[in-house]
Amino acid sequence: FSAYLKAGWNPTMIEQIAHLGVPLSLRAILIVLELACVILYLIPPTSVVGAVLITGYMGGAIFAHLRVGDKIYLETLLPFIIWLSLYLRDPRLQTLFPLYKDR
Repeated sequence: FSAYLKAGWNPTMIEQIAHLGVPLSLRAILIVLELACVILYLIPPTSVVGAVLITGYMGGAIFAHLRVGDKIYLETLLPFIIWLSLYLRDPRLQTLFPLYKDR
């Protein structure tokens, strides 16, 4: 959704990008990065790579927001949601990190 808003000339999104100190010339690169991460996440064989990349991308977003004094609720919640959903749908992760141990 964020990439979609960046792709259009949404005035609120343009204002937010400027507020963070990110040049508008980087908007296309951000859109491509976001879409690439999401596509990798949605394809089951590459979903772990996509989750790692999204987490890294959101780490940059967290830093950008902290730098200007913004709150970071959504930026910190999104990686947790992504990893939780991946954990629930991928048995390999459940085997690797079991929440409980069978006796």
